[in-house]
Amino acid sequence: MPRTAAPAGAEVYFIEPADGATVGQTFTVKFGLKGMGVAPAGVDMPATGHHHLLVDGTQLPAMDMPLPTTDQVRHFGKGQTETEVTLLPGKHTLQLLVGDKNHVPLDPPVISEQISITVK
Repeated sequence: MPRTAAPAGAEVYFIEPADGATVGQTFTVKFGLKGMGVAPAGVDMPATGHHHLLVDGTQLPAMDMPLPTTDQVRHFGKGQTETEVTLLPGKHTLQLLVGDKNHVPLDPPVISEQISITVK
């Protein structure tokens, strides 16, 4: 499956929580994106994509095929820019990855730094 080119300089990042934050078991995650727009899955507009939240990912998913839907790879194909997440107490990692209209990561991948949080 051909990959969609990422706009030059596109970046995805967390607005909240901050890296190292301590949060409750249910907390809000806000996604930031610059250099491109957000569009729902299936919508073919240039320089757009939609968010995927990688939870406790030990390895990145394949970058050349549609992302799976699992507890570790959460899809926001309606174009959402924030979500409520519920996790068990302990340390967790979060990372954002932008997918194209077919849920395939862009080329090169538009992926955030992995952040660590503690759920109390």
